[in-house]
Amino acid sequence: MDRVVYVAMTGAKHTMRANQVNTNNLANINTTGFRGDLAAFQSKPIEGAGYPSRINSVTQSNGADFTPGSLITTGRELDVAVKGEGWIAVQTADGGEAYTRAGDFTVNNAGMLLTSAGQPVLGNGGPIAVPPFSKLEIGKDGTISVLPVGQAPSTLAVVDRIKLVNPPREQLNKTAEGLFKTADGATQAADAKVTLASGVLETSNVNGVSALVNMIELSRHLEVQVKLIKQAEENDAATAQVMRVG
Repeated sequence: MDRVVYVAMTGAKHTMRANQVNTNNLANINTTGFRGDLAAFQSKPIEGAGYPSRINSVTQSNGADFTPGSLITTGRELDVAVKGEGWIAVQTADGGEAYTRAGDFTVNNAGMLLTSAGQPVLGNGGPIAVPPFSKLEIGKDGTISVLPVGQAPSTLAVVDRIKLVNPPREQLNKTAEGLFKTADGATQAADAKVTLASGVLETSNVNGVSALVNMIELSRHLEVQVKLIKQAEENDAATAQVMRVG
């Protein structure tokens, strides 16, 4: 009896974990540049003495889905999207380097160029700071040019250049903040082949319909596992009743 309960319990536990991954993807369907997480079930026999008669369902992370999202035109001068392969380098809370596809930038009161999540955008020499401006342009190579306040239109000045990188996908791990880091934590050199589109944003790559269908399927799987546990409990009670009668 314990075998049925144990197998059903592990199945229910990992189904709940898979549902957490799917729910997080669904919650970020409108997050700019978001890359969905992948999870899959795997059958794994219990090793040990005797015959391998018990097999558990285990959720296994398959990393992130690197399928690009759609591009939408905003016309906003601080919005950019990476064209094709590549990433935008940002500074993490601990001072390290991470990578994102979210190009919806803002400039705070101190003149720091930030992502919508508050991470400083990195340039040639560290976080990018811009002087007070009346106009800002971001070139396809990441070059940031500004028209200082009170200056003539012909006085555009280059401030910095956004650090754009393109590390191999297999070297990237996703963090809890939705950013990506290299597996060994090493920083990447800027890649001149990575280009940006200005006035454009990349949407999340999560398919809402597929995520909803997956949520329904996972809920049904969990229901089956819980019913198995309940049935095992009823069978155990019936067996105990028979033993008492005997």
